[in-house]
Amino acid sequence: MLDAQHLTALKIISDRLSGKGIVWALTGSTSFNLQGMLLSPADIDIQTSEFGAYAINGYFKDYEIASVSFSSTEKIRSHFGRFEINGVPVEVMGDIQKKYNGEWEDIIDISPLVEHVFCDGMTVPVLSLSYESSAYRKMGRHDRADAIDKFLSQK
Repeated sequence: MLDAQHLTALKIISDRLSGKGIVWALTGSTSFNLQGMLLSPADIDIQTSEFGAYAINGYFKDYEIASVSFSSTEKIRSHFGRFEINGVPVEVMGDIQKKYNGEWEDIIDISPLVEHVFCDGMTVPVLSLSYESSAYRKMGRHDRADAIDKFLSQK
């Protein structure tokens, strides 16, 4: 279960994005925690489309640390922004692409990958753990992918 600080931040996010028509989902450690993995998240990561990233930026201007803009490293690129909500770092990534075998993967429509979990009176969108495992493998983070696969095999 998330600590009170993360729960409050998540409620603010959920309330502000509810009914806005943006496809978004939690990814990373907060998502894994909500799906039952024993992790203590340090931040909240949100994955969405390019449109969604800029729209979310508009809804969270009062929490903005770095506005959404296109960002790229050698292995990953997206429309990326940073926020701080209730003292919790929040990162937003739109139209994320990972470089795999020297090529950028196609932009992934996350809509079919979104599942919902119930948490503290909220229904929260999360990315499926099976998708997360494959995404971490593509990024070369086999330790995280192995942990997800182990968790899934014990369910």
